[in-house]
Amino acid sequence: QVAELVVAGLARTPCHLGIGQEAVAVGVCSRLRATDRVFGGHRSHSQFLALGGSPYGLLAEILGRVEGVSHGMGGSMHLYGASVGFHGSVPLVGATIPIAVGAGLAAKMDGGDSVAVAFFGDGACEEGVFHESLNLAVVYNLPVLFVVENNLFASHLDIQFRQPSDRVARYAEAHRVNSHTVDGNDVLAVQRAAQELIGVARAGRGPGLLEAVTYRFRGHVGPNEDIDVGVNRRMEDVAKWKQRCPVRRLSDALVASGGASQAELVQLQAAVSAEIEAAVVRAK
Repeated sequence: QVAELVVAGLARTPCHLGIGQEAVAVGVCSRLRATDRVFGGHRSHSQFLALGGSPYGLLAEILGRVEGVSHGMGGSMHLYGASVGFHGSVPLVGATIPIAVGAGLAAKMDGGDSVAVAFFGDGACEEGVFHESLNLAVVYNLPVLFVVENNLFASHLDIQFRQPSDRVARYAEAHRVNSHTVDGNDVLAVQRAAQELIGVARAGRGPGLLEAVTYRFRGHVGPNEDIDVGVNRRMEDVAKWKQRCPVRRLSDALVASGGASQAELVQLQAAVSAEIEAAVVRAK
């Protein structure tokens, strides 16, 4: 729906879509609480929604409405929903990583077992502040979870041209930070790894890093699948990754395991679609 708003010229804010990467947000956020402190980057629709943020509030923000989650002043890349634990997204690459570390320090000083979480991409791992943040978090034993959505592209350049390895969890190992690398299109694998790392952080045993390997179906910014990505991206690759769509994989697994019938899933999809359509109409 957001892509369609962009195509129609109604959404005039830059929109970075996370279609294909939904399992990362859902898997991690399913193990978080409203009292935790979560931060995102320029591609944060999924995180905001997975925490329980309002679809209408998100769409209204993208259309610049005063009822948007940032009162229409932030657009797609500046989302805020403290009531559900989402304390903000910032489009500058890596900018919310040190803010999350500060939030982790605050959580530790406040007492209790709240954690801070930073969502970011593989490109942010090349920013100096990422390494400073890992170092500070481990030295001060802070309850912080670093979530890397490794979709193998930073804006327009694939990872093989930017890093000597496509596994970014190696940075956590260098800083002696607990880490897991998982299939980011498997929501249960993400959930299990997140639950372990979050549990360690809540228990006061230090920060963690979760690397979720995934892939975005659309370009860096905007609705198109075939442009605005750049070097070495091929439509054949997009087609292959669509076979690993996290939503379809979960649906197929539910049906195969008897967890839900195909009819129930169709009914659920219809209900969600109706809710989103109503939110779009209201936001317009």
